[in-house]
Amino acid sequence: MGRDLAEAFAPARATFEAIDAALDQPITPVMWEGPEELLQRTEYAQPAILAHSAAVLATVGDRLGLVQGAAGHSLGEYSAYVAAGTFSATAAARLVRTRGRLMSEAGARRPGAMAAVLGLPSAEVERICRDSTGNGDPGMVVAANLNTADQTVISGDPAAVIRAGEACKAAGAKRVQPLKVSGAFHSPLMAPAALGLRAVLDRADCGEPRFPVVANATAEPVRTARDARRLLIEQLTAPVRWVDCVHRLAELAPGAGYVEIGPGTVLGGLLKRILPEPEYLSLGTAKEVERFLA
Repeated sequence: MGRDLAEAFAPARATFEAIDAALDQPITPVMWEGPEELLQRTEYAQPAILAHSAAVLATVGDRLGLVQGAAGHSLGEYSAYVAAGTFSATAAARLVRTRGRLMSEAGARRPGAMAAVLGLPSAEVERICRDSTGNGDPGMVVAANLNTADQTVISGDPAAVIRAGEACKAAGAKRVQPLKVSGAFHSPLMAPAALGLRAVLDRADCGEPRFPVVANATAEPVRTARDARRLLIEQLTAPVRWVDCVHRLAELAPGAGYVEIGPGTVLGGLLKRILPEPEYLSLGTAKEVERFLA
């Protein structure tokens, strides 16, 4: 994960080295050597993904041209703020290391679950979540990630997630897929993590964004450091309004192309289901970066 970038590009290598030095434990040994089960733990996965994205940004940033706006899905919002200059790569890596630990601890104190609901309109999933919470039934469940018009992730207490998932199937969902997670992310169950993150973000070096970053929690552009801090805290317990975020980016910069920075092309897949024929480029591997820079 990112090793090819470090071997091919000095700016990427320097970024990985700086992030390793900034963390209480270096992240690249786990990224490059495993074990995979350790890398999948949220307190390792979050700084690893951030480091990978920051390494790409350090390599291609000067060649991206005029950036008119950015957004990131959940953890990716921190990478968007790195791109906008709000956080340095090292400061963001420290923040997401802490964020991951806080989320993991919140999940250990009150175990939660998440599931992807496919093939059912998000509004219907949200209604089912409301109906599956309360009324004497145990636990609560919310729509946590509104990824496309018919792909929604639900999150909450395990019993309520199962109950809502069954109701979604009965309502016509093509599939309900449980996710391997350590907690009910983007739900009220993450409130203890949000409280801890507030204390950390209040002390973090945070500059004004050079360009707007569309916030997950509101799908509105963030233009100040103060709002960035506030909405990153809110993000932990609020849904990721990804469809609205993409549409807001399109309004900010009509006709602009989209560049996905970091590991994988998941957001590119979602983008193509949200906007008609968007111009899209993925920059995550050394080969992709080499083609871009050529």
